[in-house]
Amino acid sequence: MTSPRPPGFNEVMHFPVRLSIVALLAPAAQVEFSYLREATGLSDSALSKQLTTLQESGYVEVRRTGRRATVRLTGTGRSALNDHAHALRVLLGDAFGETPAEPSGSVRRAP
Repeated sequence: MTSPRPPGFNEVMHFPVRLSIVALLAPAAQVEFSYLREATGLSDSALSKQLTTLQESGYVEVRRTGRRATVRLTGTGRSALNDHAHALRVLLGDAFGETPAEPSGSVRRAP
């Protein structure tokens, strides 16, 4: 059974590594490439590939000055992240609420 994805769900951003990258970028004006590499544990080439995907979607901007590179989340990227976070909340609903109480008199047996 497949469930429909709520509005705002973003396939590009949902990929775990890319979601980690945009989450690291969200609270900062810009972030050093080396910081992202260390925080994600990715190699230079793997991080570059993920940043290229995000850049092609308009979600990040990469600026290079000599050997130094910085990355920032664009306005489009910030909006997409907010929409995706909202879609995840809708998708998960009350999944992380309190565990419902067992009806009185019911016994739960271990398998």
